[in-house]
Formats: sequence, structure tokens, C-alpha cells
Amino acid sequence: MEKSNRARIAHEFSNIVREIRKTHVGKGPTHIVTRFVGPWAICEMKGNLTSVEKFMSRTAEGQRMIHATRTEFIKKIYEDLSVGKPLEELVNAKLLTLFVDFRFELDTAMTVFVFERPLGLDS
Repeated sequence: MEKSNRARIAHEFSNIVREIRKTHVGKGPTHIVTRFVGPWAICEMKGNLTSVEKFMSRTAEGQRMIHATRTEFIKKIYEDLSVGKPLEELVNAKLLTLFVDFRFELDTAMTVFVFERPLGLDS
């Protein structure tokens, strides 16, 4: 696939992920980079924390709650199959699962979307 088309799809994928986060979490990341590798779409997201979460991160319990919310809750969102539909339509493949992690001290989230087949979008 042509490089400019891969870049366009990565940009659109990032925008859809941002909108999903804004809709379901209340704040989307300020910066997303999406890379495609085989059947994976890997999104690195920075600028995720809300003002309240930044305040909460001052304590160990707050950090635990933020991590749980920013990982387990995100996985739950995608259990509603309609949420991932725009991503599936963009890459023309079924979303099988996702892996999520969040580092509050870096305000960085990583999500790996696993699709049913290689997407042919490797950069």
C-alpha cells in the first residue's frame, strides 16, 4: 500500500480512538501515534489524565485507581461490539481483542488492537 494512504489510515484510526475515549472516558488523549504491524494497530497516547486524575495520582491508592480505570475500563468499553465497528470498517478486518496499559507517571497509554488478519499497513 502507498505510504501516503497508510499515513491517512493511521491518522483516521487515531482520530476514531480519540473520539471513543472522549465519549466514554470524558477526555481523549492530546497526542496519538498509531503504527500498524501485521494484525496489530498499536496506539501510543499521551496527555490522557484529567485534572482530577492528576490530583488523585498524588497517593498510592489514587494511582491504583487510575491504572485500573485506564486499563480495565477501556477493555470493558470495547466489549460493546458497536464501539469498535468504525475501526473495523476503516481497516476492513474484525477486531478480536485488545491489550491496554497505562503509566500515570508518564501520562501515557498504550493500546494494541488485535485484528483477525494482517492489515497490510505495516510502516
